[in-house]
Amino acid sequence: MKTFLTIKEIKEKLEKKEINNSELVDFYINRIKKYNSKINAVLETFDKNTLNINNNTNTLLNNIPGVLKDNICQKNQIASCGSKILQNFRATYDATVTERIKNHGGIILGRANCDEFAMGGTGEFSAYGPTYNPWDLERVPGGSSSGSASAVAASLVPWALGTETGGSVRGPAAWCNLVGLYPTYGTHSRYGVVAFASSSDQVGPLTKTVYDNALISTALSGHDPKDSRSLLKEKIDFTHNLTGKLPENLTLGILQDSIESESVDPQIKEKFLDAIKVLEKLGAKIKYVNLPNLKYGISVYFIVSRAEAASNLARFDGSLYGLRNKEAKNLHDMYTQTRHDNLGIEVKQRILTGSYVLSSTHKGAFYDKANHVRCVMRAEFEKTFKDVDLILSPTSPTLPFKMGQTKHDPLTMYMADYFLVSSCMAGVPALSIPCGFSKENLPIGFQFIGPRFSEKLLYQVAYAYEQNTEYHLKNPAGFE
Repeated sequence: MKTFLTIKEIKEKLEKKEINNSELVDFYINRIKKYNSKINAVLETFDKNTLNINNNTNTLLNNIPGVLKDNICQKNQIASCGSKILQNFRATYDATVTERIKNHGGIILGRANCDEFAMGGTGEFSAYGPTYNPWDLERVPGGSSSGSASAVAASLVPWALGTETGGSVRGPAAWCNLVGLYPTYGTHSRYGVVAFASSSDQVGPLTKTVYDNALISTALSGHDPKDSRSLLKEKIDFTHNLTGKLPENLTLGILQDSIESESVDPQIKEKFLDAIKVLEKLGAKIKYVNLPNLKYGISVYFIVSRAEAASNLARFDGSLYGLRNKEAKNLHDMYTQTRHDNLGIEVKQRILTGSYVLSSTHKGAFYDKANHVRCVMRAEFEKTFKDVDLILSPTSPTLPFKMGQTKHDPLTMYMADYFLVSSCMAGVPALSIPCGFSKENLPIGFQFIGPRFSEKLLYQVAYAYEQNTEYHLKNPAGFE
């Protein structure tokens, strides 16, 4: 079987009986065995005998295999969250998204590597080693859904699920030449997903094409009573409007800051401007917009996400889950020594920052004020969407970092999410898709940001653009 096939292409081969389900699973298990050592994308591949493979080709996903980020629970499987403290923890139930993938005929081959507890923007902060970018093995794939993105980019699997709190699906998508979605907050259930920052955590698919992404989102959609933040929405078929044409009278708002800022890499700016021209030729009306409060996005995200992380990760202290320091002589020492020995440096820094901004003497100055600005940012998006249908910007202002480049400069890593965190803080959907390559043959992506519940429009516009370009057809060398 050919490599780098999409879900749509694989479904056609299954329907034509050019390959059967068992052969398909074997093909991808063998690819993981052959290539995973180069990129460290998959932490564990499950035994084929434990997978529920059947010959039913009438399901949405037709037994097509993928992997889940290691913070998404799979019953009786380890859910380490990329952390030493949970290295032996086995989930006792399936996350809702896991259950829905299975119910729609998807086969989950294993667990994808990730930054510890989904905290990191490069894929270098896993307790089980960094993930490498298939496009350049000396560079990062982006994080925190690093393994999910690298696995799809190298065709170890045709799809994967990641999670995003402030860019952790769209960032890796841009740096690995993939399509990645952050849905309207509450669209995809968080039940069974280990929490980082609960007010913005969402599961998002990573795929090679827009159609494949819409298909996975269709499988995940629908209200879940087990998640208190789940929207009261029926299941939606996001593939329905993928006609290859833009809707009539479409107005696209180009983020002025992304064109004028000197912080955006010139090569990214060039490819982004080329993408705008393509959309203009397809009939879109172009308008330039300003979001004055966008500049506060990183600061707001920095405070809110760390405050919520400090609260959520308090449960990992050795008393209930994961490893425990057995040499401690009292309860206090057990807590402190367990966390000291088994949590990574990035996680510790975020917990300390979160505890600080939540302390009684600083909560008003930091956490409360950040949430106020968050409301202002949300209102600014709503106002802008009265004038334009979608907002466009580069996904990241930088090309993929070299391994270790941001080790002593974490601010540079955080600023790579400049165009990403604001949509997460506002809870609005955004879709990143490929738009070209740098002179170093590194992928470049741009994103569509829409008002709440506009995923259908996002997919329709992105699909029209994709069908008139060929960037999604390129694949990294060395994984044939």
